Amino acid sequence: QVQLVESGGGSVQAGGSLRLSCAASRRTFSSYTVGWFRQAPGKEREFVAASLWSDGSTVYADSVKGRFTISRDNDKNTVYLQMNSLKSEDTAVYYCAAELYYTCSGPGCFDWEKFDYWGQGTQVTVSS
Repeated sequence: QVQLVESGGGSVQAGGSLRLSCAASRRTFSSYTVGWFRQAPGKEREFVAASLWSDGSTVYADSVKGRFTISRDNDKNTVYLQMNSLKSEDTAVYYCAAELYYTCSGPGCFDWEKFDYWGQGTQVTVSS
């Protein structure tokens, strides 16, 4: 098992930036594919970005491509989500999730149901 703790959320004006962190309890975090998801009020949880354990490749939702960057520091057991050019529609609770040895390609790979381990979430509010 792995425990995840998110931090870095807050309130920012449109166009601003935030960096979220996801700290893991296990030293073998490098073996986990880690994803960021978000859920806005009244909406379903949606995929934002992922960092694959196998080759370090990254995947992004179309809505955040070019604005968000996921990165990981395996020495610190931490995954980051740098969010730039924030928009009001980015307002949501952001969750990190992890799955051991998870690799996938194609549609449906990053449905939230594929991930077993979740953090508690951190609120991001973007005001216009």
